[in-house]
Amino acid sequence: MVRNLTSWLAAAAVALSATTAMAAPKVLKYEHFQPGREDQPKHKAALAFEACVEKATPGSIDVQIFPAGQLGNATAALEGLKLGSIEMAVVHDGGISSVYPTFDIFALPYLFPDHETAYKVLDGPFGQEFAGGMLKATGIRLLAYADNGIRHFTNSKHPIKSPDDLKGLKMRVQPAPVFIKLIESLGASPSAIDWGELPAALSQGAVDGQENGTTNIMAASLYQSQKYATLDGHVYSLHAYLISDVFYQGLTDVEKKAVDSCVVEARTIHRDMTRAQDLAAEKTLSGVGMEVYVPTAAEIDAFRKLAQPAVRAHLEQAVGAEWVDKLVKAEEEAAKSQ
Repeated sequence: MVRNLTSWLAAAAVALSATTAMAAPKVLKYEHFQPGREDQPKHKAALAFEACVEKATPGSIDVQIFPAGQLGNATAALEGLKLGSIEMAVVHDGGISSVYPTFDIFALPYLFPDHETAYKVLDGPFGQEFAGGMLKATGIRLLAYADNGIRHFTNSKHPIKSPDDLKGLKMRVQPAPVFIKLIESLGASPSAIDWGELPAALSQGAVDGQENGTTNIMAASLYQSQKYATLDGHVYSLHAYLISDVFYQGLTDVEKKAVDSCVVEARTIHRDMTRAQDLAAEKTLSGVGMEVYVPTAAEIDAFRKLAQPAVRAHLEQAVGAEWVDKLVKAEEEAAKSQ
C-alpha cells in the first residue's frame, strides 16, 4: 500500500511538472538601442509590440524589453540572434553589416528622394528578396524595415555648404567600411566610433563632427557639442526588426502569426515617429540652438557626384554588383510609380 502510494505520488509529481512546463510562457528577449522612454520611436514601438503579442498569445509568449543596449552592443546582439541567446532585436544598419555585410548597400548615398519611395522598395519584392538572402546567410530573420532617420552632417567648427567645407574635419562614422568610404569621398577624415561612445568623443573633441538623423541627434543630446547642422540627407538610414530563426521556428503557427502581424504595428509607429522628426529637422535642431543649413538641389548634386560613384564602386567590390544593381533598379521603378 505504501509502495503504491509512493508510486502514485511520484507519477503525480511528474505529471504536475510536465503540466507546469507546458504552461510556462516562451520568453522573447527584445533588445533595442534607444533610451527606454516613450518619446523614443524604438521604445514606443517595442511597447506596442509587447502589448500586441501578449494579447494575441495569452500566456504563451512573454516579451521582455531591454532598451539602451542593455544586453550588449549591436554586434553582440546579432551574434545572440544567430545563436538563439537573444530572441529579437531592433538594430541599426551599421551594426547589421558586421554580421551581414550586404546590408551596406542601403548606405548608397543620395539614393531615395523621399520616404514614400523608400517604403515602396523596402516593403515590396526587393525588400522581401533581400530578407530571404539575409536569412539564408545568417539564420537571422528580418521581419521589417523601419527608419533610423535621414542622415545629416553636424560639426562644431563651421557650416557645411559644399564638399570643400568637409575637408580637414574629423568626422565620426558608424563602425562600417561603407560609411568610412562615404566620408573619405567627400574629403573629410573618418573615425569609426561606437554609438555609445559618440557623445563623449564629441564633447572631448576627439572628433569634430558626425552624421546622424534628427532622432538620434536629439536622443543623445549631440547638439550640446555640435553647433552646425547641414540637412543634406546623404543616407536614408535603417533599423531592422530581427528575430532569431531558431526561436521563430519553435513558435506555433498562432504565435508566428502574432509576431508577424504585431511587428507591422510596431514598424508603423516607429516609422511615423521618426519620419515626423525628419520632416521637422530644421525646426527641431534650430530649437535647441544649432545653426541649420538646408542645401539647394544644386548643392546636393555636388555632394552626390562625389559620393555616390565612390561608394557604389566600394559596394560592388565588397559585396558584389548584383544586390547594388537590384536596389538601384527597385528605387528607379518605385520613383516612376510615384
